[in-house]
Amino acid sequence: MTTTGRRALLVAGAAAGATVLVGCTSSSGGQTRRPSAAELEAERVARAEAALRLRSVTIARDLLERYDATLAAHPALAPRLTALRSTVAAHAEALGEDGTTTKRPAATGSASPGPSAPPTATAPTPTSAPASASAKSAATPAPVRVAADPRGALKELAAAERTASDGHTTALLTAPPEYARLLASVAASGAAHAYLLTEGARA
Repeated sequence: MTTTGRRALLVAGAAAGATVLVGCTSSSGGQTRRPSAAELEAERVARAEAALRLRSVTIARDLLERYDATLAAHPALAPRLTALRSTVAAHAEALGEDGTTTKRPAATGSASPGPSAPPTATAPTPTSAPASASAKSAATPAPVRVAADPRGALKELAAAERTASDGHTTALLTAPPEYARLLASVAASGAAHAYLLTEGARA
């Protein structure tokens, strides 16, 4: 075979190899496979469940913040509230055991003794830029306001327990079975707490 013939054969072989490679790329890696209807539905269900769990954890942690603020404002209520607060903390942990987190910046003051109490440590430093100060204030939740009267504070806690219980009851209607049972238990406990707090406010 002449040199020209061998060269033509090599060129033809290289071209054929390139054609095969292009065909493999377009069939396997060049196209993005569209998810099936079942996959899309599974993703929708997973997102809905994650949002439900996040709401439930947030409700529990908001209630826990109310307890902490009340105890900070009225230390004398500790004998009545400590056990209830521990239960609420356990509920918040159980509702988030799947890894659900709600990272919340710590409030600058966990409680205020009354409506006229000034906010604590919220003023920006002289070197802080206005933009950064605005972002900080937007990201930091306001301190929980607590009634100056202990009886009023207990009534506020009872109302918060009822609100949290109602929220968990609503959530369990669309929750997966195991999580729904947990929500039902937490909701029942919240209703019992509200009763105990109401009776305590009358004492």
